[in-house]
Amino acid sequence: MRTTNTGGNPVIEVRGLQMRYGKTEVLRGLDLTVNHGEVVALLGPNGAGKTTTIETLEGFRAPTAGEVRVLGVEPMSGGEAWRARTGIVLQSWRDHSYWRVRELLVHLSEFYRPFSTPERPRPWDPDELLELVGLSDKTNRKIMDLSGGERGRLDVAVGIVGRPELLFLDEPTAGFDPKARRDFHDLIHGLADDETTVLLTTHDLDEAERLADRILILADGRIVADGSPDDLRRRVSATAEVRWARDGETQVHLSDDPADYLRGVLNSPGGPFTDLEVRRASLEEAYLALVYRAETGATTDEVPRELVALTTPEETP
Repeated sequence: MRTTNTGGNPVIEVRGLQMRYGKTEVLRGLDLTVNHGEVVALLGPNGAGKTTTIETLEGFRAPTAGEVRVLGVEPMSGGEAWRARTGIVLQSWRDHSYWRVRELLVHLSEFYRPFSTPERPRPWDPDELLELVGLSDKTNRKIMDLSGGERGRLDVAVGIVGRPELLFLDEPTAGFDPKARRDFHDLIHGLADDETTVLLTTHDLDEAERLADRILILADGRIVADGSPDDLRRRVSATAEVRWARDGETQVHLSDDPADYLRGVLNSPGGPFTDLEVRRASLEEAYLALVYRAETGATTDEVPRELVALTTPEETP
């Protein structure tokens, strides 16, 4: 995992955030902190309040109660200089269909030039940016003629043309093919290495695991889990499944200390091993179990076994 800068003031700091729509309480005292250079994924079931949370941080919704600071500013009062420090990549964005790719980036880039600083030169050079997102051969293509994956790459370029300090991503790789998704992941890691803080929402748990330093799980209007993918897996189950094959037989064993168990197996007499695998609870299993616990009040022991297969250390035939 990358080392992130936790010094200085947080990029995002939220305390006691509440949001009500009429009598419906969507956020119930949400707390979260995001530090410089982190890539943080916000996960949660539909209706959990992810969109409301992100739109509040972006300054598009005023909270009912609570304190919100983004880059040191209350978002609803953030002016142009503050907005120039943020970037937004929406799940769907369908304006300017008759513009050409490079033409649009050149036009948008000029909005950021007055906010350039020696520490953060703005904007990004449009040709360099097109190369970065893999659209250098589409510079004169009308936006309406781009494929879904190409349009997604352009959306990313639009979101980062101002070289933001903080980037919001909403389901950023929807419609991407595997190569485009891999290239996008490399791009986000590069931005994070350049001290860009990233907050993304996604339903793709593999993507969250590949990108995020930390994962926040939102359920019932609150953050119910906060940690690295490994932290969340261990919170649900410390047990690992060890599967190995030898002398024509496959053995499966559940252990809280797979390294110690494997030392004994590897030093035992017998023929060569033909298969060896150590598996812990997946992020998907951890996510489902943690959401189930938050929504039902269940304890770890009460989580249905089908949600987390690895629960009890025991020998299996």
